[in-house]
Amino acid sequence: MEKKDLRIVFMGTPEFAVPTLQALVENDYHVVAVVTQPDKPVGRHQTEMQPSEVKKYALEHNLPVLQPVKMKDPEFVEQLRSYNANLQVVVAFRMLPEVVWDMPEYGTFNVHAALLPQYRGAAPINWAVIHGETQTGVTTFFLDHDIDTGRIIMQKPFDIPEEADVEYVYDGLMHLGSEICLETLDRIIAADGKPESIPQEEMIAVGSELHAAPKIFKETCEINWNQSAKKVYDFIRGLSPYPGAWTTLVSPDGKETVLKIFKTKRTSQKAGALGSTAIVERKPCISTADKLLMIEELQLAGKKRMNGRDFLNGIKNFENYKIK
Repeated sequence: MEKKDLRIVFMGTPEFAVPTLQALVENDYHVVAVVTQPDKPVGRHQTEMQPSEVKKYALEHNLPVLQPVKMKDPEFVEQLRSYNANLQVVVAFRMLPEVVWDMPEYGTFNVHAALLPQYRGAAPINWAVIHGETQTGVTTFFLDHDIDTGRIIMQKPFDIPEEADVEYVYDGLMHLGSEICLETLDRIIAADGKPESIPQEEMIAVGSELHAAPKIFKETCEINWNQSAKKVYDFIRGLSPYPGAWTTLVSPDGKETVLKIFKTKRTSQKAGALGSTAIVERKPCISTADKLLMIEELQLAGKKRMNGRDFLNGIKNFENYKIK
């Protein structure tokens, strides 16, 4: 098979998927259509419709765009079939029904932001950081009936520095994903559509623990201070800058305010009572199960994001506040 013979349908929605689509276009792959989520209503009155980042790029490069509400819609399925693609590439999209992923003769492969079989699910980047991993990566694998369980084609590792937050890892994996996609396509072309792939079961060491990466909701982001400072530190950077870890700050008179925390620093100072606060080096600190955690960047509900010292300038007697 030659590169010019490969007809590709690309599926993706957020910014994370754009560099991979861009790599396909700039390397002269024949992208016959792009599938993305329907436009979303935005604005105060929800009257303005906002296209996905993938759609914006596709339209700028005159690529046909399909936006099905339901992936099993017969009209969409027939429209997709009409493009006669022999391969589909998926990056940060949604679960596909078999009638879609099994359509092309060479199947459908996904670029996943983790080293499968670890971190199967919708939020692999967040959960890898939350669990304090020092390495993650990207994986290409063929889709099958279950979520993120298909045969692995390739993997590329990515180191996570101890101070890195999700934004750093997201950016790194976003560009690494475009690289692995091109290399995977090279393998598919060289193997006439049937590259070597490995069942994930063969990559699970006996006795090893598999971490899941489920979708993150607001409740997921509440900080549990009854853990070590290291675990709370990892939890906060695993949700920073978005969606943001939060806690409830209680004033001396009992008023409760939601407090988002984006950046912290571990200290060697022993913690006080659970939920207690302190000031160290003119910065706010909160007690964990073992040590004080220094708050470097935070945001009170209704206020703008600020550093810890500026926060203390606007609040009196912080050491008399509590964390709920």
